Amino acid sequence: MGTENIVLTYTRPKGMALVLTGAALWGISGTVAQFLFQHKGFSAEWLVVIRLLISGIILLILASSSGKDKHGVWGIWKNKQDVISLLLFSILGMLAVQYTYFAAIKHSNAATATVLQYLGPAMIACYLALISKRLPTSKEIMAVILALLGTILLVTKGNIQSLSISGWALFWGLASAVALAFYTLQPHKLLSRWGSTVVIGWGMLIGGISFSFIHPPWSFQGHWSITSFFAVAFIVIFGTLIAFYCYLESLKYISATETSLLACIEPLSAAVLSVIWLQVSFGLEEWLGTLCILSTIMILSVVKKSS
Repeated sequence: MGTENIVLTYTRPKGMALVLTGAALWGISGTVAQFLFQHKGFSAEWLVVIRLLISGIILLILASSSGKDKHGVWGIWKNKQDVISLLLFSILGMLAVQYTYFAAIKHSNAATATVLQYLGPAMIACYLALISKRLPTSKEIMAVILALLGTILLVTKGNIQSLSISGWALFWGLASAVALAFYTLQPHKLLSRWGSTVVIGWGMLIGGISFSFIHPPWSFQGHWSITSFFAVAFIVIFGTLIAFYCYLESLKYISATETSLLACIEPLSAAVLSVIWLQVSFGLEEWLGTLCILSTIMILSVVKKSS
């Protein structure tokens, strides 16, 4: 066995463990947010502001203290096009994806909100086919059909004459998927120029500051307790900073295709924990809908890998 093979033997499991950890923490943090909304009376608006502001500040401090690029944190503000792109990403991407996701949780539950957000990849496939002025491939069509079928099963429990979740829950869930698609597609040039830590850090901080004008961080409602404190700390530290680090670090060891596939554990972890911990009703139809939506990611990842 050559040296290269030995390295791969050890790095691949490390990369897989990192992305599984990051995705699981994202899913768990959604369930913890549901606990705060439903049992402690916290508002989604306050939690979004606090999460974005604290996480953004910490990420930028880490980026500036890494020593890899002395001008990396502030250099992004020297180019007008970069500034415009960053502002769009911060408000229409970062802030939008965070708020719509938490709003969907508040109006339904973490499991449903996370699965609906994973309609994003199917939306991305349709968008890319549209701007490329080409017909969708058979695999892309299959992915979209599965995504629609999964959504119908998830929101109706198989009874198409009525919704099993509120109209607001469906609205915010679909809005979260749209925001996720924008969040994924828009910042490519920024990420290649400035790196993910700087871009995500500024995106969180700007998004948090912008939303503070609508809902100031000192405008709080809810019930504080030791449990509440640790829940908020978990969302900020484990559900944001550590999850973000693990996900990005995994890209050093495995491909983006493998990362996207393994990240499917996020909605599964949210669903399982919601059922076990918060006693969320998740029947056969919801599980089948979840399977359909997650299958779209597997199909689209295969398309990407073979292209």
